[in-house]
Amino acid sequence: MSTFVLVPGAFHGGWVWAPVADELQRRGHRAIPLTLTGLGERKDLLSPEVGVDTHVADVVDTLVTDELTDVTLVLHSYSGVLAGPVVDQAQGRVARVVLAAGFLAHPGESNFSVEPPESVEAFTRLADEQGDGWRIPVQRAFLERWGITDPALVDYVWPRLTDFPLRCSTDPVSYDAGALAGLPRTYIAHTAPPLPALAASIARATDEGWRLRSIAAGHDFMLEKPQETADLLES
Repeated sequence: MSTFVLVPGAFHGGWVWAPVADELQRRGHRAIPLTLTGLGERKDLLSPEVGVDTHVADVVDTLVTDELTDVTLVLHSYSGVLAGPVVDQAQGRVARVVLAAGFLAHPGESNFSVEPPESVEAFTRLADEQGDGWRIPVQRAFLERWGITDPALVDYVWPRLTDFPLRCSTDPVSYDAGALAGLPRTYIAHTAPPLPALAASIARATDEGWRLRSIAAGHDFMLEKPQETADLLES
């Protein structure tokens, strides 16, 4: 039996991992989908003070409070930037890391550091014009960006998305790079369609010796293909 901690990305809550968690549990594993502060069912906690350190604490506190060890930490999209800080602060509780189409930030970098300039400009403009300068308001256009076109999946995802704190994209991460580099690391890329904004992170993971796997689905592949995603995580 393995223990999986499943962390969602920007605009999403733990709900995005629920089908995969159910499948992993059916196979005899322990699977814990988290919702980060200010997102999903915790959207009432969204504020200008929520940043990367808040979300690192969310994950680390879960590992420590639940006394989890030998954890496979699975990070989707934005939450990929939490990998290094969580591993560094988790007192050896994380045994392996999986970036599920995640952004890979080095010490001193932010999520925006590894996103294309056009994405940074678009998200910053949204925050300035529609998000009171501190939050990125969710947009229906994001669904197309993520390759979510199936009407049933659109109907499931769209009402569950929530605004995202801008600080989580601009706060730099701080961690000992050796702590992350010393663990088994896997990167799952999605190909149908790919997300161009992830190209730099995929190239970085490849250069740094992460094991690369792929799945023929869009950015929310854990909803599109939960069984195949569970297969990847189980392997």
